[in-house]
Amino acid sequence: MSESLEQLEQRIKTIEERNARVEAEKAWEVSVFRKATIAVMTYVVASVVLIWIGSWQPFLSALIPTIGFILSVQSLPFIKRWWISRRRT
Repeated sequence: MSESLEQLEQRIKTIEERNARVEAEKAWEVSVFRKATIAVMTYVVASVVLIWIGSWQPFLSALIPTIGFILSVQSLPFIKRWWISRRRT
C-alpha cells in the first residue's frame, strides 16, 4: 500500500513537471518577445539577401516579408470565429 501511494505521488509529480514545461512552451509560442525576435531576424536576413543580390532599396524591400510574418502570427479574431463556427456544424 505504501509503495503504491509513493508511486502515485511520483506520477503526480512527473505530470505536474510536464505540465509546467508545456505551459512554459505555450507561453513562449504566444509571446510578443518571440514574435518580435522572429520579425527582426526576418528583416535582417531579408535585408542581407537583398543587398547581396543587388536589389533596389533593400531595406525597404525587406519590410515585405517582415510584414507578412507579422500578419501571419495575428489571431485574426473574425476569421477565427468564422472557422470555429464552421467546425461545429
